[in-house]
Amino acid sequence: MTENTSELRKDREPLYGPGDFLKVIVTLAILVGAMALLAGRWDWMAGWTFLGVFTVYSLALFGWLSNVDPELARERQQDDDDRNQPYERVIIPLMVILELNLLVVATVDSGRFGWSTVPVWARVAGWALLAVAGAVLPWVFHTNTFASGVGRIQDDREHHVITNGPYRYVRHPMYTGVIAGFIGLPLALGSWWALIPGGLLIVTFIYRTWQED
Repeated sequence: MTENTSELRKDREPLYGPGDFLKVIVTLAILVGAMALLAGRWDWMAGWTFLGVFTVYSLALFGWLSNVDPELARERQQDDDDRNQPYERVIIPLMVILELNLLVVATVDSGRFGWSTVPVWARVAGWALLAVAGAVLPWVFHTNTFASGVGRIQDDREHHVITNGPYRYVRHPMYTGVIAGFIGLPLALGSWWALIPGGLLIVTFIYRTWQED
């Protein structure tokens, strides 16, 4: 009885409280300030367009997820390191560092110094790849309620293999979409040099996929 009551209370707890929204605001403010400082100007349209689209998309995606599959939203919201596999305790911080490096390199390159000359067709292709990545994520979440943020067998949620939806075509559709995004983002921001940390990110995701398998 006590266990059932505890689970019921957990299900009724709001997924996102005022503290979560405050974290989003503070993180966004820091990101905007850092990008403006690195770019040295406020008229870098590629950067601000991406940042605006990414913010709206992220809030919409996880707002949608909290309504259609709150159990998955809670699973992905948990960030305790004890749930991570040994390899994830190294590779997840590494991926965060590489993602920050991608943004820094792209901002310094395209926003301040203009080292790269990325043609319009390549920028459009970059946005197309970002759109593909953005479309894959909700498809995965809709299909796979076990799409955790860490590689664990979810015995507590009756974990089983998913074979429909995007999983009919590729074993790791979420990672496939993310990889497309890491190719598309440097192009959309107008930086060839940012493809270097983007490529390293792809290598880390491939390694993570191998470890999960």
